[in-house]
Amino acid sequence: MRHAHFGRGVRVHILNNVQNGYCPEECNYCAQAKNSDAPIEKYSLKSDDEILDGARRAYESGAYRYCIVQSGRGPGAKRVEQMADLISRIKATYPVQVCLSAGLLEEGMAAQLKAAGLDRYNHNLNTAESHYGKICSTHGYADRLSTLTQAKAVGLEVCSGMIMGMGEPPQDLIEVARTLKRLNARSIPLNFYVYVPGAQLGEVDQLTPDYCLRALCLFRFINPDAEIRAAGGREANLRGLASLALYPANSIFAEGYLNVGGDAAQAARRMIEDAGFFVESVEEE
Repeated sequence: MRHAHFGRGVRVHILNNVQNGYCPEECNYCAQAKNSDAPIEKYSLKSDDEILDGARRAYESGAYRYCIVQSGRGPGAKRVEQMADLISRIKATYPVQVCLSAGLLEEGMAAQLKAAGLDRYNHNLNTAESHYGKICSTHGYADRLSTLTQAKAVGLEVCSGMIMGMGEPPQDLIEVARTLKRLNARSIPLNFYVYVPGAQLGEVDQLTPDYCLRALCLFRFINPDAEIRAAGGREANLRGLASLALYPANSIFAEGYLNVGGDAAQAARRMIEDAGFFVESVEEE
């Protein structure tokens, strides 16, 4: 099924965590949350030059998509204007896809980002509706659905996934996969929970490499033509079976995540090619 829609190509995404910490939200799994004691490096928004240089480095490393991520509940009007300008400049300079993750959107913001050339807006559901109250207390599942609906309404592709391994029962994975199918999510990052000491949720010993692979297959069967990504926690949870993730998934992150490191781009490319796949490029389309 994966081969029918994507052949043997693998899309490598490079993530730039442009703002870390100082978040007012209480998401129990997150090291950046207000209720977290994790000793992370906190910094306000990176400069425009740093964000633009991140795009250059992503392009030069062979990334298919450059993902800009910032902490916080959601952007204000001035922040959206700034992001729109940066997106426009990136798209005019580098042949890469751009995805932005900036939290909850207010009315009109999605249209402004779309007009600037943004390809996708990321806002993860993170877990099933019935489990959401156990992982976050400052906003609800409906808030996340609203932002995704706004993005889709203006023609932005929806990027949304979940973090598995937070104590949810297996049927919750099926529920999330089906919800994303109804949203016609074009990009689905499946993250595997990694405990950062100090995060409120604590350690959860739920995941095995085999279970992670089965979950990736589940999401592929339910969303056959979507970009399925073996995302955060891939290295720590799949371990020696990491290359098998490329059979259901056609996308991975490289270079690291938000507050957890990851394989360098060169190591990710080597894994892809050793498994008989190839790194897909926007320029080849």
